[in-house]
Amino acid sequence: MQIKDILEKAIIDAAQSAVSDGIFNLADTDKLPDVLLEVPPKKEFGDFATNFAMQSARVFHNNPRKIAEELKNRIKLEQIEKIEIAGAGFLNFYLKPTVIYDTFEKIFNAGDNYGQLPNKNNETIQIEYVSANPTGLLHIGHGRGAAAGSAIVNIMHAAGYNIEAEYYINDAGNQMDKLTISVNARYLQLLGQDVEMPEEAYIGEDIIDTAKRIIERDGDKYLHVSEEKRLNAMRELGYQDKLSELKKDLKAFRVEFDNWFSERTLHPNAINEAIEVLKKSGTIYEHEGALWLKSTEYGDDKDRVVIRENGEPTYLAADIAYHKNKFERGFGELINIWGADHHGYVARVKAAMTALGFNADKLKILFLQMVALYRSGELVKMSKRSGNAIPLRELMEEVGTDAARFFFLMRSMESQLDFDLDLAKKKSSDNPVYYVQYAHARICSIFRQTAEMNIKMEDKPNFSLLTHPSEIDLINKIADYEEEIERAAREYAPQRITRYTQEIAALFHAFYRDCRIIGVESQLASARLGLIKVTAHVIEHALGLLGVSAPKSM
Repeated sequence: MQIKDILEKAIIDAAQSAVSDGIFNLADTDKLPDVLLEVPPKKEFGDFATNFAMQSARVFHNNPRKIAEELKNRIKLEQIEKIEIAGAGFLNFYLKPTVIYDTFEKIFNAGDNYGQLPNKNNETIQIEYVSANPTGLLHIGHGRGAAAGSAIVNIMHAAGYNIEAEYYINDAGNQMDKLTISVNARYLQLLGQDVEMPEEAYIGEDIIDTAKRIIERDGDKYLHVSEEKRLNAMRELGYQDKLSELKKDLKAFRVEFDNWFSERTLHPNAINEAIEVLKKSGTIYEHEGALWLKSTEYGDDKDRVVIRENGEPTYLAADIAYHKNKFERGFGELINIWGADHHGYVARVKAAMTALGFNADKLKILFLQMVALYRSGELVKMSKRSGNAIPLRELMEEVGTDAARFFFLMRSMESQLDFDLDLAKKKSSDNPVYYVQYAHARICSIFRQTAEMNIKMEDKPNFSLLTHPSEIDLINKIADYEEEIERAAREYAPQRITRYTQEIAALFHAFYRDCRIIGVESQLASARLGLIKVTAHVIEHALGLLGVSAPKSM
């Protein structure tokens, strides 16, 4: 158990014992607030501080300082040197010097397992993200969703959750019809036929690339068949080509899925089955030849069409069937990452799930805001090559996968992201990803140097020799790592890990400035090597959660 966990338990135990002794009253309907322990900005305020006394004042109907005094008198831990009360009721905890070394020795002995929390034995959580139409290249908005989704999956795995990542392939509906006629027209044009692009066609250069690849493989094979056969061929070949390119870009972006779910498999049976269940529950009605979901009864602003008057299902109908399928697969929780423009869609999907008899609270939607690219301080609106939205692959080519992922993950998903292309390409400490990676590379360089000079790290270094403030600060930051993983998983907040890597890199650079390894007494050198070995592991592990590499030299 980490010292933070021990402190949190001691605070709760002290509060509960004060209630049991009649010092404080707690109504049956009230419950104690969570204990939030923070590392104070200045060492003079202790190793940990909490505002628990202020947070519990409401439920205890008492003065925060009186609560703090009572808690202080009841907390008896061998790890604590002293407890002080500050301000309106802050509790500041000062640990005995030996605690930090005992904690770090356990972390050192954990080796590569540090950062992997015990399995929570929870029901599997499904996370669905990206799910872009297979009709064109992934753009930078998809890239931000791909970075966020895959990082959340990695972080939740590390936090001990059972996770399954899924991509929903939108391979049915009008967009596939448009893809078909677009690829068909480009195919005929490339073979010298006098054909104009249909008005509703996709006109990006990637459609030309798809047609070229079909010709490279099959030549003019489809030029000499009926139009119906050619269109059927273009639909399937175009679809497979686009899906292949999409998967290629995701792989290059270090994104993998456990399952790819095809929308086509829902047509028509699964959709019809879902509609029939809704009919029987009385939540579907007919109006002007169409079938409508009574979504207003579940909080939506208006009822929604699920089957058009021509008998064709709407996108919502397929989504209802898809989420019905998800619930029936038995996931403990469903998490969807959607673009911010889908806010209004939540109520109708949850309405349908409730109407189908599922617990809609198990469906959580995370929203993703837009990305704006800047070069030389100017907003970049279009792709240089195609004049359309900027493809993810162009961004990877320009700044690299590491920088693209790190910059996408520096801010919360709910925040607009301004992406500075010039900064992302800089080879200096101004560039945050370069700064973090350089810390790891510098540690690897130190180990190469010390190996050449036969300076060795003992199997059991004496970490009590690490007394410099820069050493203590680095140890404390390392000790916070698993808590950061836990909180990032609980809050679906990969930006916490991104920020953590920057903070630990800064502390290592300060250590490097202040604490020599070469030229000091052998036991101290050994302890410092042990410290930077763990630091390197934590940086590499954290960057790995973000899908970013940790180079050994730069």
